[in-house]
Amino acid sequence: MNSKSVSVGISHPFDCNYIEGNTEQLLVIQEQQIDANLFEQLLGMGFRRNGNSIYKPRCPSCDACQSIRLNVHDFVLSKRQKRTLKSNQDLHWKVTHQTRPEHYQLYQRYINERHQDGPMYPASQSQYDDFLLSDWLPPMFIEVFDKDKLIGVAVTDNLPHSFSAIYSYFDPDYADRSLGSLMILIQCQLAKSMGKKFLYLGYQIDQNRKMRYKRQYRPYQILTPQGWQISEKLDPLSC
Repeated sequence: MNSKSVSVGISHPFDCNYIEGNTEQLLVIQEQQIDANLFEQLLGMGFRRNGNSIYKPRCPSCDACQSIRLNVHDFVLSKRQKRTLKSNQDLHWKVTHQTRPEHYQLYQRYINERHQDGPMYPASQSQYDDFLLSDWLPPMFIEVFDKDKLIGVAVTDNLPHSFSAIYSYFDPDYADRSLGSLMILIQCQLAKSMGKKFLYLGYQIDQNRKMRYKRQYRPYQILTPQGWQISEKLDPLSC
């Protein structure tokens, strides 16, 4: 960690958004400005970004949220992931560093149609801005298109040695395209091409059905009390 000190607080307990019946608490970085190098070090310690805030779960009786990342140079495509790439060869993507109205419109459809049971429902412009945008680290937006139609967006932080996947969303009409998986594969490919080492995927939560998918990208690394531990190599169960 560099010499700049940061102020860390802890939130009041609140109902967990991921495991029903549990209570959640967060460590929160209370700084107005964090530079990209310091934030990348905090990522390596298990923190995440939400808007301008940096946080890390610190729940007294639960350690279900496990930070997970990929070394993009070691990543091996599974059979399922190869099929996802092949079946989406007709799509194309590009990177932009500016959000635009179409991004929110797609986000609104995605949240309101697919996540009515989640904490982000119903979607609003202010919620989108507060969740995904940042004054001190403007994200990049990986846009996925079907011809001229925007069908997916991966909001990603570009750091000196890594990418951090903040959130991805897509057109519900394309649910059978595995666009969530496709956008992780695109982020991995782009990170590797830009000489990055890691793609941070957030928290793996085995007890939550919607949050188990990140173990499908192998070999992954999980942050444990002993440091980052590498998963076993690709096995047939992950294909």
